[in-house]
Amino acid sequence: MSLNNFKLDGRVAIVTGCNTGLGQGMALALAQAGADIVGVNLSTPDDTKMQVEALGHRFLDLRANLSDIGSIDGLIRQALTLTGSIHILVNNAGIIRREDAINFTEKDWDDVVDLNLKSVFFFAQAAARQFMVQGTGGKIINVASMLSFQGGVRVPSYTASKSGVMGITRALANEWAKHNIHVNAIAPGYMATDNTTALRADEVRNTAILERIPAGRWGIPADLAGPVVFLASEASNYVNGTTVTVDGGWLAR
Repeated sequence: MSLNNFKLDGRVAIVTGCNTGLGQGMALALAQAGADIVGVNLSTPDDTKMQVEALGHRFLDLRANLSDIGSIDGLIRQALTLTGSIHILVNNAGIIRREDAINFTEKDWDDVVDLNLKSVFFFAQAAARQFMVQGTGGKIINVASMLSFQGGVRVPSYTASKSGVMGITRALANEWAKHNIHVNAIAPGYMATDNTTALRADEVRNTAILERIPAGRWGIPADLAGPVVFLASEASNYVNGTTVTVDGGWLAR
């Protein structure tokens, strides 16, 4: 075993939702390890593109609303224009809606589940088909959550979607490991991102959250760098169907 097992030189990684936050952090980590990046976003990822290119790697900027899975096959075809192959998929794009379960609407249910779960499955399916055509195997990394393990409060569709992400990660690993396709997930804890701005601004909730986290702080995007590079690299070649928690010890409390 050597540090070369963690290198991603010559690899192409598709990262969804990488214009800011956790997706940006993971895209930069993969580029630092040697990968070229295909970013799939709704909005302009100028900052991510600039930072990836400053590392000496290519960044292909693709736009799509992944709630519509009809765009996925075209995104794979466009991604192939970089080197003719893809090697890594990070399914990160997602949203959250907060409301009491008793008042939750069908729209808020469908919007979250369509993006957080349905698109994850069908993007993984499209990537796996390409990996099989290439005959090279590949790495699929889904972004789960602490709410893949817990129920949460006022986020029923998010909890359902992230519980589903952990489930399909296991199911796809069972079917595709024989093709040298490794499907795993990362479950971030409480992270300082746009999605948690309101929680961090709420003094009572912020204090309660920090008191439970053994690490004593909110996570930051850079905390996902090691786990995502590990799961994207040859160092994880015997890791299948696992969800790696990155939560400062929250679930262990």
